[in-house]
Amino acid sequence: MGEVVEIFYENGFPNKVICNDTPTNPNHQDCCTWYEEIIDDDLKWSFALNRVLHKGTSQYQDIALLDTKHFGKVLVIDGKMQSAEVDEFIYHECLIHPPLLCHPNPKTVFIMGGGEGSAAREALKHKTIEKVVMCDIDQEVVDFCRRYLTVNHEAFDNKKLNLVVNDAKAELEKRNEKFDIIVGDLADPVEGGPCYQLYTKSFYERILKPKLTENGIFVTQTTICNMFVLYLYIYIYRLDQPAFSPTKRSSHLFTTPSSRFSNVIILLLLLDFADVLAYTAHVPSFADTWGWVMASDQPFSIDAEELDIRIRDRINGELLYLNGASFLSSATMNKTVSLSLLNETHVYTEEDARFIHGHGVAYNRL
Repeated sequence: MGEVVEIFYENGFPNKVICNDTPTNPNHQDCCTWYEEIIDDDLKWSFALNRVLHKGTSQYQDIALLDTKHFGKVLVIDGKMQSAEVDEFIYHECLIHPPLLCHPNPKTVFIMGGGEGSAAREALKHKTIEKVVMCDIDQEVVDFCRRYLTVNHEAFDNKKLNLVVNDAKAELEKRNEKFDIIVGDLADPVEGGPCYQLYTKSFYERILKPKLTENGIFVTQTTICNMFVLYLYIYIYRLDQPAFSPTKRSSHLFTTPSSRFSNVIILLLLLDFADVLAYTAHVPSFADTWGWVMASDQPFSIDAEELDIRIRDRINGELLYLNGASFLSSATMNKTVSLSLLNETHVYTEEDARFIHGHGVAYNRL
Protein backbone atom coordinates (compact mmCIF):
# COMPACT_ATOMS: atom_id res chain seq x y z
CA MET A 1 0.00 0.00 0.00
CA GLY A 2 2.88 2.40 0.63
CA GLU A 3 4.10 4.21 3.70
CA VAL A 4 2.02 5.65 6.52
CA VAL A 5 2.25 9.42 6.34
CA GLU A 6 0.01 10.34 9.29
CA ILE A 7 -1.81 8.64 12.14
CA PHE A 8 -4.72 10.91 12.96
CA TYR A 9 -6.93 8.75 15.15
CA GLU A 10 -5.54 7.43 18.41
CA ASN A 11 -8.45 5.69 20.12
CA GLY A 12 -7.32 2.10 20.07
CA PHE A 13 -7.77 1.79 16.27
CA PRO A 14 -4.89 1.87 13.81
CA ASN A 15 -6.79 4.26 11.56
CA LYS A 16 -4.30 5.86 9.24
CA VAL A 17 -3.83 8.09 6.27
CA ILE A 18 -1.93 5.96 3.76
CA CYS A 19 -0.07 6.97 0.62
CA ASN A 20 0.03 4.62 -2.36
CA ASP A 21 3.35 4.02 -4.12
CA THR A 22 1.87 4.73 -7.56
CA PRO A 23 -0.97 7.25 -7.48
CA THR A 24 -3.42 7.16 -10.37
CA ASN A 25 -2.95 10.86 -11.04
CA PRO A 26 0.59 12.00 -10.13
CA ASN A 27 -0.35 15.64 -10.70
CA HIS A 28 -2.95 15.51 -7.92
CA GLN A 29 -1.16 15.71 -4.59
CA ASP A 30 -4.10 14.36 -2.54
CA CYS A 31 -4.98 11.36 -4.71
CA CYS A 32 -2.95 8.94 -2.57
CA THR A 33 -4.46 9.84 0.82
CA TRP A 34 -6.75 7.22 2.37
CA TYR A 35 -8.76 6.77 5.55
CA GLU A 36 -8.86 3.27 7.01
CA GLU A 37 -11.44 1.86 9.42
CA ILE A 38 -11.05 -1.55 11.03
CA ILE A 39 -14.37 -3.41 10.96
CA ASP A 40 -12.98 -6.50 12.66
CA ASP A 41 -9.59 -8.07 13.35
CA ASP A 42 -9.30 -9.32 9.77
CA LEU A 43 -11.53 -6.86 7.90
CA LYS A 44 -10.86 -3.24 6.91
CA TRP A 45 -12.70 -0.58 4.91
CA SER A 46 -10.84 2.37 3.41
CA PHE A 47 -11.64 5.30 1.16
CA ALA A 48 -9.77 8.18 -0.44
CA LEU A 49 -9.68 11.60 1.20
CA ASN A 50 -9.51 15.15 0.03
CA ARG A 51 -8.74 16.41 3.51
CA VAL A 52 -9.50 16.12 7.21
CA LEU A 53 -11.99 18.84 8.18
CA HIS A 54 -11.96 18.22 11.92
CA LYS A 55 -10.37 15.81 14.35
CA GLY A 56 -10.32 15.85 18.10
CA THR A 57 -11.46 14.31 21.34
CA SER A 58 -14.45 15.56 23.30
CA GLN A 59 -15.30 14.61 26.86
CA TYR A 60 -17.06 11.51 25.56
CA GLN A 61 -15.80 10.50 22.13
CA ASP A 62 -13.08 10.68 19.52
CA ILE A 63 -14.41 12.65 16.57
CA ALA A 64 -13.36 13.14 12.96
CA LEU A 65 -15.07 14.87 10.09
CA LEU A 66 -13.54 13.87 6.75
CA ASP A 67 -13.94 15.20 3.24
CA THR A 68 -13.80 12.05 1.08
CA LYS A 69 -13.48 11.78 -2.67
CA HIS A 70 -16.28 9.26 -3.16
CA PHE A 71 -18.77 9.86 -0.32
CA GLY A 72 -18.44 13.57 0.42
CA LYS A 73 -18.28 14.66 4.05
CA VAL A 74 -18.11 11.71 6.45
CA LEU A 75 -18.66 11.79 10.21
CA VAL A 76 -16.55 9.32 12.22
CA ILE A 77 -17.01 8.75 15.97
CA ASP A 78 -14.80 6.44 18.02
CA GLY A 79 -13.34 5.11 14.81
CA LYS A 80 -16.73 4.17 13.32
CA MET A 81 -18.32 5.87 10.33
CA GLN A 82 -21.67 7.39 11.34
CA SER A 83 -22.86 8.81 8.03
CA ALA A 84 -21.68 10.03 4.64
CA GLU A 85 -22.97 13.04 2.75
CA VAL A 86 -23.86 11.30 -0.51
CA ASP A 87 -25.94 8.41 0.88
CA GLU A 88 -26.91 9.27 4.47
CA PHE A 89 -30.47 9.73 3.18
CA ILE A 90 -30.77 5.93 2.89
CA TYR A 91 -29.96 5.39 6.56
CA HIS A 92 -32.01 8.29 7.87
CA GLU A 93 -35.08 7.73 5.70
CA CYS A 94 -35.14 4.08 6.83
CA LEU A 95 -34.69 5.10 10.46
CA ILE A 96 -37.34 7.82 10.62
CA HIS A 97 -40.10 7.38 8.06
CA PRO A 98 -41.29 3.78 8.66
CA PRO A 99 -42.33 4.42 12.29
CA LEU A 100 -43.85 7.82 11.52
CA LEU A 101 -45.78 6.44 8.56
CA CYS A 102 -47.01 3.42 10.53
CA HIS A 103 -48.28 5.67 13.34
CA PRO A 104 -51.83 6.97 12.78
CA ASN A 105 -51.06 10.57 13.75
CA PRO A 106 -47.55 11.23 15.06
CA LYS A 107 -47.06 14.57 16.78
CA THR A 108 -44.08 14.18 19.11
CA VAL A 109 -40.66 12.59 18.54
CA PHE A 110 -37.76 11.99 20.93
CA ILE A 111 -34.42 11.27 19.25
CA MET A 112 -31.70 9.66 21.34
CA GLY A 113 -28.41 10.80 19.82
CA GLY A 114 -28.68 12.15 16.28
CA GLY A 115 -26.29 15.06 16.91
CA GLU A 116 -25.60 15.58 13.22
CA GLY A 117 -29.23 16.67 12.75
CA SER A 118 -30.20 14.35 9.88
CA ALA A 119 -32.74 12.31 11.85
CA ALA A 120 -34.41 15.52 13.04
CA ARG A 121 -34.43 16.83 9.46
CA GLU A 122 -36.37 13.78 8.26
CA ALA A 123 -38.83 13.85 11.17
CA LEU A 124 -39.57 17.52 10.57
CA LYS A 125 -40.72 16.74 7.01
CA HIS A 126 -43.91 15.24 8.45
CA LYS A 127 -46.80 17.69 8.46
CA THR A 128 -48.36 16.34 11.68
CA ILE A 129 -45.22 16.81 13.77
CA GLU A 130 -45.50 19.45 16.48
CA LYS A 131 -42.33 18.79 18.48
CA VAL A 132 -39.01 17.00 17.97
CA VAL A 133 -36.67 16.60 20.93
CA MET A 134 -33.12 15.74 19.85
CA CYS A 135 -30.97 14.73 22.81
CA ASP A 136 -27.27 14.19 22.20
CA ILE A 137 -24.65 13.82 24.90
CA ASP A 138 -21.85 15.57 23.03
CA GLN A 139 -21.94 19.34 22.52
CA GLU A 140 -18.82 19.23 20.35
CA VAL A 141 -20.41 16.79 17.89
CA VAL A 142 -23.50 18.97 17.63
CA ASP A 143 -21.46 22.16 17.17
CA PHE A 144 -19.24 20.99 14.35
CA CYS A 145 -22.11 19.21 12.57
CA ARG A 146 -24.07 22.46 12.65
CA ARG A 147 -21.03 24.19 11.18
CA TYR A 148 -20.06 21.72 8.47
CA LEU A 149 -23.19 19.75 7.50
CA THR A 150 -24.99 22.51 5.63
CA VAL A 151 -27.79 20.20 4.48
CA ASN A 152 -29.16 20.26 8.05
CA HIS A 153 -29.02 24.00 8.72
CA GLU A 154 -32.76 24.39 8.17
CA ALA A 155 -33.54 21.57 10.60
CA PHE A 156 -31.36 23.06 13.33
CA ASP A 157 -33.15 26.40 12.87
CA ASN A 158 -36.66 24.88 12.91
CA LYS A 159 -38.79 26.15 15.81
CA LYS A 160 -40.26 22.67 16.31
CA LEU A 161 -36.82 21.31 17.20
CA ASN A 162 -35.90 21.21 20.88
CA LEU A 163 -32.15 20.54 21.00
CA VAL A 164 -30.93 19.16 24.33
CA VAL A 165 -27.34 18.33 25.22
CA ASN A 166 -27.59 15.61 27.85
CA ASP A 167 -27.40 11.89 28.45
CA ALA A 168 -30.50 10.57 26.65
CA LYS A 169 -31.16 8.08 29.42
CA ALA A 170 -31.23 10.78 32.10
CA GLU A 171 -33.19 13.20 29.90
CA LEU A 172 -35.89 10.69 29.00
CA GLU A 173 -36.18 9.51 32.59
CA LYS A 174 -36.73 12.97 34.05
CA ARG A 175 -39.39 14.08 31.53
CA ASN A 176 -43.03 13.71 32.52
CA GLU A 177 -44.33 13.70 28.94
CA LYS A 178 -44.76 10.71 26.65
CA PHE A 179 -43.83 10.54 22.98
CA ASP A 180 -45.49 9.10 19.89
CA ILE A 181 -42.12 8.07 18.45
CA ILE A 182 -38.83 7.35 20.25
CA VAL A 183 -35.79 6.97 18.00
CA GLY A 184 -32.46 5.33 18.80
CA ASP A 185 -29.97 7.10 16.51
CA LEU A 186 -27.02 6.13 18.65
CA ALA A 187 -23.43 5.19 17.97
CA ASP A 188 -22.66 1.49 18.19
CA PRO A 189 -21.75 0.19 21.68
CA VAL A 190 -17.97 0.11 21.92
CA GLU A 191 -16.29 -0.59 25.23
CA GLY A 192 -15.66 2.74 26.95
CA GLY A 193 -18.18 4.55 24.71
CA PRO A 194 -21.16 6.52 26.07
CA CYS A 195 -24.01 4.55 24.43
CA TYR A 196 -24.05 0.92 25.52
CA GLN A 197 -26.46 1.42 28.46
CA LEU A 198 -29.09 2.65 25.97
CA TYR A 199 -29.23 -0.87 24.47
CA THR A 200 -29.89 -2.71 27.73
CA LYS A 201 -32.94 -4.54 29.07
CA SER A 202 -33.23 -2.29 32.13
CA PHE A 203 -33.28 0.87 29.99
CA TYR A 204 -35.87 -0.45 27.55
CA GLU A 205 -38.06 -1.85 30.30
CA ARG A 206 -37.81 0.76 33.05
CA ILE A 207 -37.35 4.02 31.12
CA LEU A 208 -38.07 3.78 27.39
CA LYS A 209 -41.28 1.78 27.08
CA PRO A 210 -43.17 3.77 29.78
CA LYS A 211 -42.42 6.97 27.82
CA LEU A 212 -44.34 5.81 24.72
CA THR A 213 -47.93 6.92 24.14
CA GLU A 214 -50.67 4.33 23.64
CA ASN A 215 -49.95 4.02 19.91
CA GLY A 216 -46.27 4.81 20.39
CA ILE A 217 -43.50 3.25 18.32
CA PHE A 218 -39.85 2.72 19.22
CA VAL A 219 -37.26 2.39 16.45
CA THR A 220 -33.51 1.91 16.60
CA GLN A 221 -30.63 1.25 14.25
CA THR A 222 -29.12 -2.16 14.86
CA THR A 223 -25.84 -2.22 12.93
CA ILE A 224 -24.57 -4.62 10.25
CA CYS A 225 -26.62 -7.59 9.12
CA ASN A 226 -25.15 -9.58 6.27
CA MET A 227 -24.73 -13.12 5.03
CA PHE A 228 -20.96 -13.06 5.50
CA VAL A 229 -21.29 -12.37 9.22
CA LEU A 230 -24.04 -14.98 9.37
CA TYR A 231 -21.63 -17.57 7.96
CA LEU A 232 -19.10 -16.74 10.66
CA TYR A 233 -21.77 -16.82 13.35
CA ILE A 234 -23.13 -20.25 12.45
CA TYR A 235 -20.05 -22.09 11.24
CA ILE A 236 -17.20 -20.57 13.25
CA TYR A 237 -18.57 -19.39 16.58
CA ARG A 238 -21.11 -22.25 16.82
CA LEU A 239 -23.21 -21.06 19.73
CA ASP A 240 -24.30 -24.35 21.29
CA GLN A 241 -27.08 -22.96 23.44
CA PRO A 242 -30.78 -23.79 23.79
CA ALA A 243 -32.86 -22.17 21.10
CA PHE A 244 -34.88 -19.07 21.91
CA SER A 245 -38.45 -19.76 20.86
CA PRO A 246 -40.67 -16.68 21.07
CA THR A 247 -44.39 -17.34 21.19
CA LYS A 248 -47.50 -15.25 20.60
CA ARG A 249 -45.65 -12.71 18.52
CA SER A 250 -45.97 -11.16 15.09
CA SER A 251 -44.93 -13.11 12.02
CA HIS A 252 -42.56 -10.30 10.93
CA LEU A 253 -39.90 -11.64 13.32
CA PHE A 254 -36.40 -11.26 12.07
CA THR A 255 -32.84 -11.27 13.27
CA THR A 256 -29.35 -11.26 11.87
CA PRO A 257 -26.22 -13.01 12.98
CA SER A 258 -24.96 -9.77 14.42
CA SER A 259 -25.34 -10.33 18.15
CA ARG A 260 -26.62 -6.84 18.85
CA PHE A 261 -29.29 -7.03 16.17
CA SER A 262 -30.71 -10.25 17.60
CA ASN A 263 -30.22 -8.97 21.15
CA VAL A 264 -32.43 -5.96 20.42
CA ILE A 265 -35.17 -8.14 18.97
CA ILE A 266 -35.10 -10.52 21.92
CA LEU A 267 -35.29 -7.60 24.36
CA LEU A 268 -38.28 -6.07 22.61
CA LEU A 269 -40.05 -9.43 22.60
CA LEU A 270 -39.34 -9.97 26.28
CA LEU A 271 -40.83 -6.55 27.00
CA ASP A 272 -44.13 -7.82 25.53
CA PHE A 273 -44.39 -5.39 22.63
CA ALA A 274 -47.31 -6.64 20.54
CA ASP A 275 -45.38 -6.31 17.29
CA VAL A 276 -41.68 -6.25 16.42
CA LEU A 277 -40.62 -5.53 12.84
CA ALA A 278 -37.07 -5.53 11.49
CA TYR A 279 -35.91 -4.38 8.07
CA THR A 280 -32.68 -3.82 6.19
CA ALA A 281 -31.13 -1.77 3.40
CA HIS A 282 -27.76 -1.59 1.71
CA VAL A 283 -25.84 1.59 2.56
CA PRO A 284 -22.89 1.95 0.13
CA SER A 285 -20.72 4.08 2.41
CA PHE A 286 -21.08 1.48 5.16
CA ALA A 287 -19.98 -1.17 2.64
CA ASP A 288 -22.69 -3.41 4.03
CA THR A 289 -26.36 -4.12 4.66
CA TRP A 290 -27.71 -2.19 7.65
CA GLY A 291 -30.58 -3.06 9.97
CA TRP A 292 -33.32 -1.31 11.92
CA VAL A 293 -35.94 -2.65 14.34
CA MET A 294 -39.19 -1.01 15.42
CA ALA A 295 -41.66 -2.13 18.06
CA SER A 296 -45.14 -1.13 19.20
CA ASP A 297 -48.12 -2.34 21.20
CA GLN A 298 -50.18 -1.78 18.06
CA PRO A 299 -49.79 -4.08 15.01
CA PHE A 300 -47.91 -2.89 11.95
CA SER A 301 -50.62 -3.60 9.41
CA ILE A 302 -50.06 -1.38 6.39
CA ASP A 303 -49.57 -2.26 2.72
CA ALA A 304 -47.40 -0.70 0.03
CA GLU A 305 -50.23 1.29 -1.53
CA GLU A 306 -51.24 2.83 1.80
CA LEU A 307 -47.62 3.70 2.58
CA ASP A 308 -47.31 5.54 -0.73
CA ILE A 309 -50.53 7.44 0.00
CA ARG A 310 -49.23 8.47 3.42
CA ILE A 311 -45.89 9.53 1.94
CA ARG A 312 -47.74 11.71 -0.58
CA ASP A 313 -50.18 13.22 1.94
CA ARG A 314 -48.08 13.53 5.09
CA ILE A 315 -44.57 14.47 3.97
CA ASN A 316 -43.32 17.80 2.69
CA GLY A 317 -41.01 17.29 -0.26
CA GLU A 318 -39.80 14.12 -1.96
CA LEU A 319 -38.13 11.13 -0.37
CA LEU A 320 -35.01 10.00 -2.21
CA TYR A 321 -35.03 6.31 -1.23
CA LEU A 322 -38.10 5.00 0.52
CA ASN A 323 -41.47 4.07 -1.01
CA GLY A 324 -44.12 1.53 -0.09
CA ALA A 325 -42.78 -1.33 -2.19
CA SER A 326 -39.16 -0.88 -1.13
CA PHE A 327 -40.10 -0.81 2.55
CA LEU A 328 -42.14 -4.01 2.39
CA SER A 329 -39.32 -5.64 0.46
CA SER A 330 -36.78 -4.52 3.08
CA ALA A 331 -38.78 -6.33 5.77
CA THR A 332 -38.73 -9.64 3.86
CA MET A 333 -35.83 -11.82 4.94
CA ASN A 334 -34.20 -14.85 3.42
CA LYS A 335 -34.55 -18.17 5.20
CA THR A 336 -31.01 -18.34 6.61
CA VAL A 337 -31.15 -14.91 8.19
CA SER A 338 -34.66 -15.42 9.56
CA LEU A 339 -33.70 -18.67 11.30
CA SER A 340 -30.57 -17.22 12.89
CA LEU A 341 -32.61 -15.86 15.81
CA LEU A 342 -33.12 -19.43 16.97
CA ASN A 343 -29.42 -19.62 17.86
CA GLU A 344 -29.40 -16.46 19.98
CA THR A 345 -30.22 -16.52 23.69
CA HIS A 346 -28.18 -13.62 25.06
CA VAL A 347 -30.12 -10.78 26.74
CA TYR A 348 -28.19 -7.50 26.67
CA THR A 349 -27.81 -6.14 30.21
CA GLU A 350 -25.43 -3.69 31.85
CA GLU A 351 -23.81 -6.59 33.69
CA ASP A 352 -23.46 -8.78 30.59
CA ALA A 353 -23.00 -6.30 27.75
CA ARG A 354 -21.49 -7.20 24.40
CA PHE A 355 -19.43 -4.63 22.53
CA ILE A 356 -18.52 -4.35 18.88
CA HIS A 357 -14.91 -4.15 17.76
CA GLY A 358 -13.06 -1.13 19.11
CA HIS A 359 -12.88 1.12 22.17
CA GLY A 360 -14.18 4.49 23.27
CA VAL A 361 -12.55 7.39 25.10
CA ALA A 362 -13.29 6.09 28.61
CA TYR A 363 -11.58 2.77 27.83
CA ASN A 364 -8.46 4.55 26.65
CA ARG A 365 -8.25 6.53 29.90
CA LEU A 366 -7.97 3.36 31.99
